[in-house]
Amino acid sequence: MSRHILVVDDDPHIRDVICFALDKAGMETEPVADGMAALERIERRMPDLIVLDVGMPEMDGLELCRRLRRTSDVPVLFLSARDEEIDRILGLEMGGDDYVTKPFSPRELVARVNVILRRARTAPMDAAPQCLAHGRLALDPARRAVSFDNRDLDLTATEFTIVKTLMVRPAHVLKRNQLIEASHAANIHISERTVDSHVRNIRAKFATSGCIDVIETVHGVGFRLGRCGA
Repeated sequence: MSRHILVVDDDPHIRDVICFALDKAGMETEPVADGMAALERIERRMPDLIVLDVGMPEMDGLELCRRLRRTSDVPVLFLSARDEEIDRILGLEMGGDDYVTKPFSPRELVARVNVILRRARTAPMDAAPQCLAHGRLALDPARRAVSFDNRDLDLTATEFTIVKTLMVRPAHVLKRNQLIEASHAANIHISERTVDSHVRNIRAKFATSGCIDVIETVHGVGFRLGRCGA
């Protein structure tokens, strides 16, 4: 079954380019011109992923994502005409899964969408993926669920993949490029600062559940899983 992608951008030309590229890749697209219209469509049908422009009138993409994250972990790919680092970090910390700067390559955008969808897809039942546990941290790959002290946490697809990668090798220090390889396509450039943004967002979410040591920084090397209340 084709994946349903909601494309939210106030520029009709950008919407057409994105929808054409995604439709050609076998996906089902639904274009809308602003954040309020997007919320109405989402209430009627939850998409598999949202391509979301940051700079829109009335309700910008960051505000829309903020509202969505109160109730949903639907994957979000941000678009922005600005290439400022602070904008990318803010978008990721709001709960975005990836960030593309305009002008963009339609082929790269499709590749990034496919990567996010693969990460978000639930593992098949016959694969019987093994649940992981470390301290009071638990991860269920089949349900794509993470909990600390029996309290579920809402992680984006990218955040989930990073936590899972660290849990699979809890005694190892993983370099930033290893986390990039685990969570993004090999042919897509992702800066190491983007990984830092995801880690910071993961720590903030776990802190609300009382876990202040989910990921430890090994200066000059990378990251490793913390004690997690053990």
